[in-house]
Amino acid sequence: MKKKKFPLSEVYRLLEPGPVVLLTTVRAGRANVMPMSWHLMMEFTPPLVGCVVSNGNYSFASLKKSRECVINIPTVELAKTVVACGNTSGQSVDKFKTFGLTALLARCVKAPLIAECYASLECKVVDVKLVSKYNFFILEVVQAWIDPTQARRGRFIIRAKVNSCCRVG
Repeated sequence: MKKKKFPLSEVYRLLEPGPVVLLTTVRAGRANVMPMSWHLMMEFTPPLVGCVVSNGNYSFASLKKSRECVINIPTVELAKTVVACGNTSGQSVDKFKTFGLTALLARCVKAPLIAECYASLECKVVDVKLVSKYNFFILEVVQAWIDPTQARRGRFIIRAKVNSCCRVG
């Protein structure tokens, strides 16, 4: 196979680490949803997740101020909803209402869980040292939820255009 040059500005597409998730935050009492693919596991116990949220995204200010969020893991059945959420701003659209998502109360944070998602991870920001330079937040998962009816399906949304592999479970 002959290889060709690949644009450096698109290298992230080759390395993104796993399923696209839906990040929920709360700002002035209003919940928002943002698709996110730039995340990684950093530690097992306690579970730490690193993530990049662009300071140009509406969710950035919410996450920075509240220091909490929920990482919701959708299955492929929500792919169109995930894309639609990514193509609108929470500044002008109530994404829960517009896209038919169901907000559930979380136990440890104010941001809601998304009922339609396979799993939801309630998180608190534990380190912001890299936020001002890289928009990189370090989150601790403080409560995890899973929908047992979807536990064996294992079909998650991968952003790459090819069928790449992702370890699930």
